Amino acid sequence: MRIYPIETGNFKLDGGAMFGVVPKSLWQRTNPADVNNMIDMSMRCLLIEDGDRLTLIDTGIGNKQSDKFYGYYYLFGDFSLDKSLAELGFHRDDITDVFLTHLHFDHCGGAIQWNKDKTGFEPAFKNAKFWSNSRHWDWAVNPNPREKASFLSENILPIEESGQLNFLHLNAKDDVGFDVLFKDGHTEKQMLPKIQYKGKTIVFMADLLPTVGHIPLPYVMGYDTRPLLTLKEKEAFLTEAADNEYLLFLEHDAHNEVITVKHTEKGVRLNETYKFREIFN
Repeated sequence: MRIYPIETGNFKLDGGAMFGVVPKSLWQRTNPADVNNMIDMSMRCLLIEDGDRLTLIDTGIGNKQSDKFYGYYYLFGDFSLDKSLAELGFHRDDITDVFLTHLHFDHCGGAIQWNKDKTGFEPAFKNAKFWSNSRHWDWAVNPNPREKASFLSENILPIEESGQLNFLHLNAKDDVGFDVLFKDGHTEKQMLPKIQYKGKTIVFMADLLPTVGHIPLPYVMGYDTRPLLTLKEKEAFLTEAADNEYLLFLEHDAHNEVITVKHTEKGVRLNETYKFREIFN
């Protein structure tokens, strides 16, 4: 097995929304905002090469939305999914499995693209199985008013229409080759890959822990549908991560790729930060 970080692009989100009830005077210490109160965010994915399987975890925001849509999120930098794959000698047609932690647009937008004549949409990975779970899928295709703007039908329905949609079974490892943690605070049945690699445990954090700045327990996103549940889920997970020295792969932290956490008198806090390739040469 070999694992690679895949940078798909950077964007910006409102710092207040990203930290909920926490005052800006506190959260800006770790996540400084620009003049518009926006903070830097990444859309960092993970690629797992394991035998004849090439699994992509999340896909970034994609490139099919309107300029107006992208203008809300201040995309910046020169990263792209295709460029990152090409640098590793891969093409999107090589992908055998696309694992979607959840179906918010910044995680699954790259899964679907315009067809050749722009009359409709098609999977961006024509040879891949797409993995979700039935509870989250139902949640996304029948969205509540709070999340409706994040669940875009053009990102979701074409996956099912293509016949490439698959739902995880009870033992997720049998389906995708790694364990999966289910978390409900951010959105119903968000999935966090838990991967054993070269003697280490890597957990892909998705939106349970967006950035280093979100480690303290009350630092919970305003986007979360059940913030008190997120707090409980985060507390239990971070305790486990500190106890077992997990490597936490951060999808959204534009400046920190992999971290470890430790127990302190103030609770679980940041231990070390790494580049993925520093750990696994």
